[in-house]
Amino acid sequence: MTGLFDHVMIRVEELEESLDWYQTHLNYEEKGRWEADTFTNVYLGPEEMHDDGAMLELTYNHDDRSYEMGDAWGHIAVRVPEDELQESYDQLMAEGVDDYRDPESCGNRYAFVKDPDGHEIEIVKREYGTKWSIDHTMIRVEDADEALGYWTRKFEYDQTRRWEADTFANYFMEPEDAPEEAMSLELTYNYDGRTYAMGDAWGHLCVRVDDLEETWETLMEREAPDYRDPESCDNRYAFTKDQDGHEIELLVRE
Repeated sequence: MTGLFDHVMIRVEELEESLDWYQTHLNYEEKGRWEADTFTNVYLGPEEMHDDGAMLELTYNHDDRSYEMGDAWGHIAVRVPEDELQESYDQLMAEGVDDYRDPESCGNRYAFVKDPDGHEIEIVKREYGTKWSIDHTMIRVEDADEALGYWTRKFEYDQTRRWEADTFANYFMEPEDAPEEAMSLELTYNYDGRTYAMGDAWGHLCVRVDDLEETWETLMEREAPDYRDPESCDNRYAFTKDQDGHEIELLVRE
């Protein structure tokens, strides 16, 4: 497997409103679309997205259902140049984006906004990558050792960064030798032993693989959860889960 993240999927209640939000405020463009009888998937990313960058998948179900955010998923983070954090944040505020945490409240190191459905979006300063490209996705885990072991053993990821605070720790995981433009995974572990609700407003992470069947067999040998095998998905993709139940899609991307 290449192990690079291909996309992160979120569910939205009003497709056109969400498309307009991401296209207007983050300058995303439509990279692909899948229309089914009961749902629509739209893939978005910056116009000049790196080949190894990750897309955002919006899933819209046609039955007008609503979603619970839960707290097992945290946020996606998008990049801005080092000297443009405040300027980028001010631009979003002028455009009427929902303010969540301004740069000053975050030590001028990052900021947060929310999309129309309440998904949190962190704005981080980076010296690389297209502006607004996805830097990482954060998920919350109940046992740091189990989570680190899962991504190390099942997917052969490396821990590239860590942040230890008084009440929590963040661990950043990537495939070995991943390009800096690729999306990383941030594991957040809170020390107070809390548990989390998965909700359904977030969908899954998607990992690119070279050979779907071979990768699936390897994951099964490594005792990854068998959630949706390739055959049940018409041999187009497959799904496993991590130790906390976050869904992980496997996909061959040409």
